[in-house]
Amino acid sequence: MMDGAGKTDDIAALMADLGQKAKAAARVLAQASAEQKNAALMAAAEALHANAAAIKAANAIDMAAGKEKGLSSALLDRLLLNDGRISGMAKSLEEIAALADPVAQVMDEWDRPNGLEIQRVRTPLGVIGIIYESRPNVTADAGGLCLKAGNACILRGGSESLNSSRAILTALQAGLRIAGLPETAIQMVPTTDRAAVGEMLTMTKYIDVIVPRGGQSLVERVMKESRVPTFLHLTGLCHTYLHAGADPGKARKIVLNAKMRRTGICGATETLLVDESVAAKLLPPIIDDLIKAECEVRGDAAVQKIDTRVKAATSEDWDTEYLDAILAVKTVKNIDDAIAHIRAHGSEHTESIITEDTEAAEKFMSALDSAIVMHNASTQFADGGEFGMGAEIGIATGRLHARGPVGVEQLTTFKYKVRGDGQVRP
Repeated sequence: MMDGAGKTDDIAALMADLGQKAKAAARVLAQASAEQKNAALMAAAEALHANAAAIKAANAIDMAAGKEKGLSSALLDRLLLNDGRISGMAKSLEEIAALADPVAQVMDEWDRPNGLEIQRVRTPLGVIGIIYESRPNVTADAGGLCLKAGNACILRGGSESLNSSRAILTALQAGLRIAGLPETAIQMVPTTDRAAVGEMLTMTKYIDVIVPRGGQSLVERVMKESRVPTFLHLTGLCHTYLHAGADPGKARKIVLNAKMRRTGICGATETLLVDESVAAKLLPPIIDDLIKAECEVRGDAAVQKIDTRVKAATSEDWDTEYLDAILAVKTVKNIDDAIAHIRAHGSEHTESIITEDTEAAEKFMSALDSAIVMHNASTQFADGGEFGMGAEIGIATGRLHARGPVGVEQLTTFKYKVRGDGQVRP
């Protein structure tokens, strides 16, 4: 709620200023050489290392405030920055620098009978607005990816991570400055006022694409209010399916990792499906591992019979993205039943089948139209860095322009270059 018209005007003026600066910076970045952009990324990585103490101090303020607010353990884990995670952010920037420059890349070319030479070439999207919540590492990933793809960006992180994100932004802007690029190529909304988000969603004059990265309420707001095109990711209701042909050792190892490696990320498995013909064989050690790892297991009647520690699942469990140490387990008749369940309850993010039957695996991966489908692998691999993209802005589950991890190529569009020698159209 705004305190008055003056405040509304102040937010509008603030955001317009960010937009104007970003638009001007985007024109410079679109013409920057690969060497110049890579120099900025490498310098930013060095600045992250050099300023690790300041970043951790800023993060400590955010962590203390988060604990006072009563954030869940999963959200606090997403918020935490330690030496390992700061090094990870720096490594991601270095990996982005090592990627091929997508800008001006020739995607296709052909000649016409009239002598025209036509090329389809990659070009930056322009200015990208990124709205995200508690994970401050998104600041580095988003800034680095946008820079590599020749885009300026306006970042709006969550209030929980404001101090951490500002400290990271300082390192990114230091890299830009050292490379002779405008610091305004990567900017952050300096206020936690929610009106700034509303303003971003209407800035069609300045912002070319909005990328929301956060919980369901944030994404639903963006879907409802945005006048700017968006890359959407509503929820990560991911499934792991244990087919009758699953190897017990692989199944046990993969399920524990898919659920418990990091419970608060969108690639964490939320529902485990298992063929009823092998449930009694496969589930006992898997359930035991999960409970020992302090995961709450909720299951249907058949699963409860296998282990009395399993709590009764309700119909809501099949539609819930927990982002916590909770797993719903359901028995299915066969692969067709599993596919039908995922189609009815999934969010088209990531699904994995565990089986040694390659024909069944191919059927599963062909029948489901989720952004990422896997065979004999943990859903936690649903990540741009793990795909060799250096990093990602998020996982897009829509069908237009970008799907799956949004990396540097997905942050470009294309144009046609047509070369002639005096041709006129008859």
